[in-house]
Amino acid sequence: MLTGYDIIVFGSSAGGYSALAEVLPQLPVDLPQAVVVAQHLHPGSGEYMVEYLSRRCRMPVREPEDKEPVLPGVIAVAAAQYHLLIERDRTFAFSVDDKVNFSRPSIDVLFESVAAVYGPRAVGVVLTGANADGAAGLRAIKAAGGLAVVQDPASAETPFMPRSALAATAVDHVLDLAGIARLLG
Repeated sequence: MLTGYDIIVFGSSAGGYSALAEVLPQLPVDLPQAVVVAQHLHPGSGEYMVEYLSRRCRMPVREPEDKEPVLPGVIAVAAAQYHLLIERDRTFAFSVDDKVNFSRPSIDVLFESVAAVYGPRAVGVVLTGANADGAAGLRAIKAAGGLAVVQDPASAETPFMPRSALAATAVDHVLDLAGIARLLG
């Protein structure tokens, strides 16, 4: 289990449902870090994502409310059609600003807010996906002293997002999904 970190943020897109369903159920119920997920979603599919992961995970899974505190022991999933950010007081905030990398929620928006708030106490994980979202955000987490983890592109259903993250910054770990689960759990 990782120590010295307060939050683990995941970013995924194409293939993300199955990747998250492999990693997140391996996390222990008493994980000391908050877990936040930005998965590219089609409008109206956010509730399905929460239900899908809830059936598989030991930790509770939910869409956070605006201004709700970020807490360990819960997997918070970004809602469809909203950017999810973390404020300085470590509460969730929502934005309907323009899409970033064709996406809302954007992984970069979440990761960059996490880098600004948590600095070296953040872990960023970029999983499978078909665009470059997450690369700039992971670079921000790494620049703030946080831990950068990327799914091995060879194991990704769609390798473009992991490849983009690897091109954007030096990462600490490049692992398949089982390796990511072992590292975090």
